[in-house]
Amino acid sequence: MSGPLFIIGGHEDRDPEGRRTILAAIAKRLGGGKLVIATIASPSRTGYFEEYQAAFAGLHEGELVELYLDQRDEADAPATLDLLEGARGFFFTGGNQTRLVSMISGTAVHERLRKLHREGGLVAGTSAGASAMSTTMLVSGDSDESGRRGAVEMAPGLDLIDGTIIDQHFAQRGRIGRLVAVLAAAPGSLGLGLDEDTAVVVEDGTLTAMGSGAAYILDAAATTFSDVAEIRSGSAITVHDLRLHVLGAGGMFDLAVRQPKAPPKGGKDDD
Repeated sequence: MSGPLFIIGGHEDRDPEGRRTILAAIAKRLGGGKLVIATIASPSRTGYFEEYQAAFAGLHEGELVELYLDQRDEADAPATLDLLEGARGFFFTGGNQTRLVSMISGTAVHERLRKLHREGGLVAGTSAGASAMSTTMLVSGDSDESGRRGAVEMAPGLDLIDGTIIDQHFAQRGRIGRLVAVLAAAPGSLGLGLDEDTAVVVEDGTLTAMGSGAAYILDAAATTFSDVAEIRSGSAITVHDLRLHVLGAGGMFDLAVRQPKAPPKGGKDDD
């Protein structure tokens, strides 16, 4: 059975004096197992690893190791694979999702990642690391704009979650328009927008929200009209009957039937 995916909208609480709700949940699921902090999305070693060492202090008693690659061929090197030996989870930090995917897609590291996930290991990603998890990845697009034809760039991702296109820093950067543009052209997919300090945990076909913000799910499967194929590049898109679901902490969504689910008996989480 595949392990959990923690998909995080960026700027999760990392303050050692704070609640660190998302990181605490990750640490709990790892149960002291080895965690790889993959800082590959960053164009240089910028102190991400040290920041997460401090952020996980007091939460995670297991080993933390950094995975950073200067060149793609390092993703097939025996020394790199030795570093990953015994890992129970991966955590992809922020930066540039194109750099992350271009460095590891199709390599031994990618296969090790997918094998770990298939066998029950945890995979987490924040910001760029979240967007990279999907089969088809949102690379770029204008924020604070209405959905427009040609306004977004897509590319293959790491293929950890299919049929779902992920965007992050969602409310904070006004990104609903670019997710609408994606779904107008690809109505078979779900759009998942995540606020900062907000995550969804994907496990057993169910998505569960946590953190201080909201998760937005856009579903274009029942769309009755879209003019995206007829309008000129740069023009605003018209779409009818695009469905929107908003999940606060504890909110749940069944990915198989594309419907919200009632939280388990006992109520929702309060954070």
